[in-house]
Amino acid sequence: MAGIFERIALMFKSKAHKTLDKYEDPRETLDYSYERQLELLRKVRRGVADVATSRKRVELQAQKMSSEIDRYTVTAQRALESNREDLAREALTRKAGLTTQLQDLQNQHAALQSEEEKLVRASTRLQAKVDAFRTRKETIKATYSAAEAQTRINEAFTGISEEMSDVGMAIQRAEDKTLQLQARASAVDELLASGALEDPTDSVGSELDRELDALASGSSVENELAAMKAQLSGGSGTTNPQISSTPTSDFPMIENAKTTDNNGGRA
Repeated sequence: MAGIFERIALMFKSKAHKTLDKYEDPRETLDYSYERQLELLRKVRRGVADVATSRKRVELQAQKMSSEIDRYTVTAQRALESNREDLAREALTRKAGLTTQLQDLQNQHAALQSEEEKLVRASTRLQAKVDAFRTRKETIKATYSAAEAQTRINEAFTGISEEMSDVGMAIQRAEDKTLQLQARASAVDELLASGALEDPTDSVGSELDRELDALASGSSVENELAAMKAQLSGGSGTTNPQISSTPTSDFPMIENAKTTDNNGGRA
């Protein structure tokens, strides 16, 4: 039973770590660690200031007590000069008590000074570590930001490549369809030009064009025929035995064609 609970706990821890890794920003973690180190450095510096304050207070007390000892020494000397041995003894007794207290203060001052020096050295070392961590932190953050930007650029290029591939396929399909429509239009134009396919929208115009072409052709033939008659009429006054004696012998093919047409019409 205990093994099952351990596996469940391990599973939840694993999922929690994955979730944290997914949402954790290393730059924020580094900044948080840096702030904690700065807070520790501030505490050490406050400790140095407190110890220095205590040391200074003890130092001032020792100086004051040393002045009191000197005053009792002078007082004892003056009492002896005045034949007041009792006052001299009292002054020296107080001096002895103050001397003992002064020794304690001096010992305390030395201990505080030693503690202050240790804290100052610790503060200096911690300051160096904090500065080194800050430099490394900024380097890591810059590297991480650059890598993150490069990753986003690569992902963007990948997306653009996929999108351009789709666009290329769409362009190819559009070009193929355009070529098909152009080929179809060209084929229809060729059929219309050859007459194999009539354009219903241009039936009246085509019939009119055909009639005009027929009239133009007929007019051309009539004009040419009239010109030839005029030429023949103009040349009848001159001597031309071949033309005058046999006016139709020079055109046997035409005469034969007329004869054939007449016979065909009679049949």
